[in-house]
Amino acid sequence: MSKTTDHKEGTATVKIVYFTGKVLADGSHPFLIRITKNRKQLYRSTGVSLQPRYYNFEKKEIRRNYPGDAKALWRKLEAKAATYEQAAEDLASADEQHDAETVLSKVSQSRRATRRVKLLAYFDELIAEQTAVSQLGNARVYRDTRSQLAHFLDKEHPGTSDIPFSQVTVAFCHDWEQFMRATGTEDTSLSVRFRTLRAIFNKAIATGLAKAELYPFARNRAEQHKYSISRFDVSTKKRALPREELRKLEQLNPTINRQRLAKDAFLFSFYAGGINFVDLAQLRWRDVSGSDPATGHPERLEYVRQKTGGKFSLKLLGPAAAIVSSYSPITRTTPDGYIFPFLDVTKHTTPAKRMVRLHNVLGWVNKALKVMGKQAGIATPLTTYVARHSFATTLKLKGTNTALISQAMGHKSEAVTAVYLDSFASELVDTAFEGLL
Repeated sequence: MSKTTDHKEGTATVKIVYFTGKVLADGSHPFLIRITKNRKQLYRSTGVSLQPRYYNFEKKEIRRNYPGDAKALWRKLEAKAATYEQAAEDLASADEQHDAETVLSKVSQSRRATRRVKLLAYFDELIAEQTAVSQLGNARVYRDTRSQLAHFLDKEHPGTSDIPFSQVTVAFCHDWEQFMRATGTEDTSLSVRFRTLRAIFNKAIATGLAKAELYPFARNRAEQHKYSISRFDVSTKKRALPREELRKLEQLNPTINRQRLAKDAFLFSFYAGGINFVDLAQLRWRDVSGSDPATGHPERLEYVRQKTGGKFSLKLLGPAAAIVSSYSPITRTTPDGYIFPFLDVTKHTTPAKRMVRLHNVLGWVNKALKVMGKQAGIATPLTTYVARHSFATTLKLKGTNTALISQAMGHKSEAVTAVYLDSFASELVDTAFEGLL
């Protein structure tokens, strides 16, 4: 139908009707969706029926004596009606002249699209989009989750290469969980996998590729019959290294190049605001400035955090500045050169190449740290994350304000302290760092 130019098109009304004009074989009456537009009415089946003794005709609701879950049944009907309501609103918003038949047609088109797009194919589409805009971290998480799902389908459903969203049910989620647990997957990883699947499902619903009424994940306590992600134990063991333990690592003199580089990365992270490894590995010589008159070491570091885009400016404490200076003869060829020799400006020329390289490098860095930790007699298994966690804990034990620590680490997600962060000048953060020495 052509678009109107002389009036605002009205919205079709959608209503759930207990249709007593039809009696089914078991004596029940069906619930229908009634669409009304310009005094013309059309009905569509919901596939739901009810014995008349369980229906309150005066209040137009399901009676409390209904043997099943009355609220769940009504929510199911409302979800079905919502599909038609959304189609009617979309047509009205577009100001297109239409009737009840047009609303039905739009819903049918949406359903055909839902059947056409499948789960893993949608994963591929989103991964491609994220890669195109350099959201490589998210793309990797999505890719890993897709790989796990494909492996599950291959092993548990031979011959099934992909499934429609309608098959991602509560039972499917439980089966996938048990499959991963059998392979030794722990709660933390399970939480990541299912949160990713939930995000995919939410995106599919938002774009009309999945039905909202088939959503398998619990959104609140009332939906205990659905799959709950919050039950996973994602708490982590304390990973902060006591200051005396860190001294042991500082005193260690590794002879293997990889171990020396791993040790320097760990200590630099600790002394430089708990900078995470991805940011540390991508620091360039142009990011440091100043020159200490006594030592000749750089005095300040400025960089942009990859994950959040937050800008950081911090004073380089003596140990961190010394580490930077030690790499000057090795890597300082141009301002664009990387400080630490994890990346090569001539080889790792794109965000994708850098991400792949750093993913591989981080593996051997953490292995080297664990080996050195044992050599130094440190009980805590060392990783680059331990350095970041130790930075925060050490300052906290020194009495540093939590909001200052949050600012130093770039914890934008900490809503409780976020409102205070912008009020702290960089000099205060610099002073707080002195507590590390």
